[in-house]
Amino acid sequence: MEQNENTTSTPELSTTPSAGGHPLPQDAQGPATSKRRIWPWILALLVGAVVIVAVISGVRKGRADAANNVEPPRIATIKTATARVGSIGYYVQAIGTVTPLATVNLYSQVSGRVMAVHYVEGQMVHRGEPLIDVDPRPYEAQLKEAQGTLQRDRGVLAQAEMDLTRYKDASAQQAISRQTYEDQVQTVEQDRGTVQNDIGQVEYAQVQLSYCHLSSPIDGRVGLRLVDPGNVIFSGGSNPLVVVTQLEPITVVFNVAEDDLNQVRNEILHRGSLVVDAFDRSQQVKLATGKLLTLDNQIDTTTGTVRFRGQFANTDLRLYPNQFVNARLLVKTLQNAILLPTAAVQHNGTQAFVYIVSGNTVKLRNVDELTNEDQVAAVTGVNPGEVVPITGFDKLQDGAKVIVEGAAPVQPTGGNADGGPSGGSR
Repeated sequence: MEQNENTTSTPELSTTPSAGGHPLPQDAQGPATSKRRIWPWILALLVGAVVIVAVISGVRKGRADAANNVEPPRIATIKTATARVGSIGYYVQAIGTVTPLATVNLYSQVSGRVMAVHYVEGQMVHRGEPLIDVDPRPYEAQLKEAQGTLQRDRGVLAQAEMDLTRYKDASAQQAISRQTYEDQVQTVEQDRGTVQNDIGQVEYAQVQLSYCHLSSPIDGRVGLRLVDPGNVIFSGGSNPLVVVTQLEPITVVFNVAEDDLNQVRNEILHRGSLVVDAFDRSQQVKLATGKLLTLDNQIDTTTGTVRFRGQFANTDLRLYPNQFVNARLLVKTLQNAILLPTAAVQHNGTQAFVYIVSGNTVKLRNVDELTNEDQVAAVTGVNPGEVVPITGFDKLQDGAKVIVEGAAPVQPTGGNADGGPSGGSR
């Protein structure tokens, strides 16, 4: 019989020569190969560990170096002032506008040619001084005509009155009829009316003639020239021929909050007049000192303010019409107030505060600023004799260390200082 060819085959094993020359089975090489594959991972882990240790050491060293290099807090060097008791003015402050007491625009009331201009631009003029002449000849002729008519009609009236006298005597003797006498009476009345009308025509012509000569109605300064000799002007024109503005005295109109109205009125009742100062836009230069002239008769409901008017002599002409100024009304003088330099009072929003020097440190304290004048502020919340810094605020905070250079004394002003307001007045 033939042998069965479906015999089970045995898989061949690959061999690797051993050290003794005998081949080893493939399965016998596994552990050595696995070790060679693990070693790179072990090395990578070791290198990573070394790097991590180095980084951590560097960070710790950097922190230590930074801690060693931190500078101690700087000590501020300051100048100081001492709070003291004194008097200071209590002011109401507002923005105002310089307003003349009178501004006159002169228009022509007759038509004609300008014959002469008697003023120089910007000239100060007095009441009654001639400014412009218009050709008067047509109006002189009208006046003469009216005067001639009046003279003629007066003669007619005189003749009629003489006839009336004769008619009266004749009527009494019954030489003429009663009707003739009465007609003459009416004729005289008519002639009297005609004469009266003629008088009116003469006066009208005289007025028209006077309009040919324009003069200043007030003392003041004329503006820029608006017409020249030779120009023809017309009665009722819309453009003025010249503008005259009164400068001495002059007023400033400013608005005061209604909350201050009663206090101001009470002071007016007790003292009669209040002092008003006018400062420039920067609030540093005093332009003039005057008095409160009057106040409006009602409160503006839109703004909640009342208009005040102060009057100034303005002899040096430092106040100019329509100029914006800072008006400062002295309401009263605060007695026994705590005074500090305005430089010592700092603000955080609407809250005022100061630093109080205690030894070599400062403490922050909130205060209320009542008013200020001439770089001096009146406050509450500070005791007389306490020392406050006036410099070095960029380095100060609550509890900061300081070195004091010296003290700057505060002088009370008594409400009569000439310096500018510091912005703390109401």
